[in-house]
Amino acid sequence: MPKFSSNISMMFREYKFLDRFEKAKSYGFDGIEIQFPYKFSINDLNTAKTNNGLEISVLNIDAGDLVDGGPGIAAIPDREDQFKRAVEQAVEYAVILQPTSMNILPGWPSMELYNRQQCLNTLANNLHYAGDALAQVGVKVLVEAVNTLERPGFLISSSSEAIEVLNLADHKNLFLQYDIYHMQIMEGNLVGRMENIIDRIGHIQFADNPGRNEPGTGEINFDFIFKRLDEMGWNGWLGAEYIPSKQTEETLQWLKPFL
Repeated sequence: MPKFSSNISMMFREYKFLDRFEKAKSYGFDGIEIQFPYKFSINDLNTAKTNNGLEISVLNIDAGDLVDGGPGIAAIPDREDQFKRAVEQAVEYAVILQPTSMNILPGWPSMELYNRQQCLNTLANNLHYAGDALAQVGVKVLVEAVNTLERPGFLISSSSEAIEVLNLADHKNLFLQYDIYHMQIMEGNLVGRMENIIDRIGHIQFADNPGRNEPGTGEINFDFIFKRLDEMGWNGWLGAEYIPSKQTEETLQWLKPFL
């Protein structure tokens, strides 16, 4: 039976942030994920998590200026110190909140300033550093591939590129965050690709395509995907990371068969 988490940075936005924990639990989610939790106190987040009997499936490690359209910090050769500080902050949150995983967004470094291999080497070194630091507190580290249709120039945009950088980083605590939405755009053949690399996947996120909305609004056959993942023996989280097309509560028909 799949276990689902709700990305409360994107879902239940009708409510104040800390109230979204209760909403996610009340509609059947066992876990939540947060994109960037660092403007909230660790204690407030932990209280909301504990009071609602939730687990945290994944948090992003701070990505610097990426959220404002900048290149980020994970793959930029002269931002290693900033990245290490972000990892130190992530460890502080991980010790208290105990997420299953923490995710690194590679970003989009300028190819006018650096060459691709420089950036891949920097990303690999940073991944290794994060994998080691978070292994000490029992938290997996992920790297995410993002589609270049919406994010032109994103450094890692396919599962094969992600696996290559994981191999380069060479640490047993590093895994791929496989985002079904992004990979449908970039690769297709979703089930076949996941089946081939299932042992390298640490977390799966999903939204339908086009639109990045809830399952049932686009072309992806989620009933088939969830069934096949179950047959593969996937026992990790499935993270609902979508933009609700209407009130969040009205977009959860897909979840009802699993409650």
